[in-house]
Amino acid sequence: MKITKITSHVLQYDMPETLGYSQQYYNKRTAHLVEVTTDEGVTGWGECFGPGAIALANKGIVEGVIAPMILGMDPMDRDVIWHKVYNLMRDHGQKGMPMQSLSGVDIALWDIAGKVANLPIHKLIGGAHRTSVPAYGYGMMLRPDMDATSMAALFKDEAAAIRDMGFLATKMKTGLGPKPDVALCQAVRDGVGADFKFMVDANHCYTTSDAFYVGRALDELEAYWFEEPVAPEDHDGYRELRAGLRTNISGGEAEFGRWGWRAILENRGLDIAQPEVCALGGISEYLRVLALCHAHFTPVINHVWGSAIAVATNLQLLAAMPPMPGGLHPWEPMLEFDTTDNKFRDNLLTEPLDIQGQVKANGGRVAIPQGAGLGVEPDRAFIEHYAVAA
Repeated sequence: MKITKITSHVLQYDMPETLGYSQQYYNKRTAHLVEVTTDEGVTGWGECFGPGAIALANKGIVEGVIAPMILGMDPMDRDVIWHKVYNLMRDHGQKGMPMQSLSGVDIALWDIAGKVANLPIHKLIGGAHRTSVPAYGYGMMLRPDMDATSMAALFKDEAAAIRDMGFLATKMKTGLGPKPDVALCQAVRDGVGADFKFMVDANHCYTTSDAFYVGRALDELEAYWFEEPVAPEDHDGYRELRAGLRTNISGGEAEFGRWGWRAILENRGLDIAQPEVCALGGISEYLRVLALCHAHFTPVINHVWGSAIAVATNLQLLAAMPPMPGGLHPWEPMLEFDTTDNKFRDNLLTEPLDIQGQVKANGGRVAIPQGAGLGVEPDRAFIEHYAVAA
């Protein structure tokens, strides 16, 4: 079997409302799918992390840089391919967009391997430790046209709605500034009640001192985790926050590859690791990062952001994740689910995953796809409809 073609499909549509996080507002939803075609008619699908213009730039890397390196190679040699591509790009992209691009290709190669073996990816990894996973609903995005008081009232209602959808926890954004952010957090706690898990994602907008200000409030509100409180490069800040706060410190979505993750884990600055498989180097590198995390006794809850391909990939990985440390009632990872409008997640597949329907019907849990490879197939007509012109 040989790889005959690699195609990037960048999809985009206008969202019904402008949403934001601490770094920017956006009004378009983007997805970047990678299709790997073989001479035996087996096609694999993957996804690259990165919105908007980043996705278009990554398309250039996938098709213009990576594809010429691996056309004609056996797609089953995915580890050989991974290291060939990484080594040839190493001088120009040990992190960032080249790794995002490699991620989509690698995921597609795993999809092909599963289809050749007629097994789901979790079987190729070593089997399923669980047949379903709990899910948390992520929402409470910033709005550009609201003052802090109005946004707090909205967040309170949104948090209660996500709880009532059946999700087992919820996550909010911050980014207005330390004092108004604490008010937003209080509103979410009021919305979900005293005994429901909620998490706070700052997208690295604080200095360490401001993160301590917000974090001490989160200690009192009994938040479950404080995500990316400071810049991802600030390893010392992470370690100081973890030592000084009761709330779990989480992060890592902006790290790439085993070498960067080794530095994070050896620094002991995370209570919860959040690798992003569509960015850090794909499934091949994710498994190495997961092994590093567990070697440092750091539990993992994957960062999930993107289309149904990203969701399906993460469901396969969450199924195959070993319990850590184990026991009669082991700590469980959760599936992150963005509750805002996302046609590329809800309508992309020929047979939708219907995550929200599963959550409502199954006590907050989502089943692991059992079909070959990722266990899902995109609708080509849908892709053609939303494709951005090259």
